[in-house]
Amino acid sequence: MGEAGTRSPEERAEWGALSDEEVVRRVLTGDRPLYEVLVRRYNQRLFRVARAIVRDDAEAEDVIQHVYVQGYAHLGQFAGRAQFSTWLTKIAVYESLARARRRAREAGSRARSAEDGGDLDTVRSSEPDPEQQAWRAEVRVLLESAIEAIPAAYRVVFVLREVEGLSTSETAQCLDVSEDVVKTRLLRARGHLRDELLERAGLVSATAFSLHLSRCDRIVLGVFARLQGATRATTH
Repeated sequence: MGEAGTRSPEERAEWGALSDEEVVRRVLTGDRPLYEVLVRRYNQRLFRVARAIVRDDAEAEDVIQHVYVQGYAHLGQFAGRAQFSTWLTKIAVYESLARARRRAREAGSRARSAEDGGDLDTVRSSEPDPEQQAWRAEVRVLLESAIEAIPAAYRVVFVLREVEGLSTSETAQCLDVSEDVVKTRLLRARGHLRDELLERAGLVSATAFSLHLSRCDRIVLGVFARLQGATRATTH
């Protein structure tokens, strides 16, 4: 597979200019280390989506490593009928939902799942001063807590639309629901958040459940370690 995380800035800049489709094509024709581009490109989105569903940092990280391994194994099945990012996000949604359901069964929390909104399948230029930084950090914590309190069916829609900035159509494709369902769930998600909280946290909403560089690097290394292990297993 090649060693991940050791690319020069020049290589990263060159690779970063490639489209998803070109990266997929080159990976399928043998340039397997290039898969790192896709891992780094969508780590943030997949982490946020998985985190919104499984509600645990470590499990969300494991989910997306699994998703990238599965995506790599089935890369030849990507037909280009949807955006690659949508295809990958759907895999993350399905895997996260499967884990959430399994955990709910193990914990005997079917009633709590129903209360959380049902089954998702019916699924500034200047630097702030220290005081401002502290205030924004507090608001971010409040915002993340508020997002956590949103019922599960609405929370993932809110994260995709408001945090990741996907369109209604893209969100609907990722969740396999209609655009009307997305709109309804987004409205209900907003209804769970106080207006004053949204107004105060507007500047930091895009930092909710952020994926720091160290976590991103760890995920890249983890994905490639799993892929190398799978390659060794199939050659022995």
